[in-house]
Amino acid sequence: MTIPAAITQWDLGPGESAVLATALSLPAARPVVDDLAGRRCARAFRLNVIGTLGVVVAAHRRGAIGDPRALLLELRASGMWLSDTVIESALRLVK
Repeated sequence: MTIPAAITQWDLGPGESAVLATALSLPAARPVVDDLAGRRCARAFRLNVIGTLGVVVAAHRRGAIGDPRALLLELRASGMWLSDTVIESALRLVK
């Protein structure tokens, strides 16, 4: 995939750049981006961005995830940076 210069100028990682380039080519796409610089870039292009925590909250609300806490702890154990405060904030959204 060719990444538009308008995205490469943001100096994002290859993953974020590819996700945003794909989202720009698909009008109804909602890119999942956690990186702050990537989210700022997405907003600059008026993309309706969501983060991993937003996906977990939405999946729980739809009944696809029974225990969001367990999933968030698993994500943290797998290397995703999630503080106890961030996890508790996300869990408040599902209540």
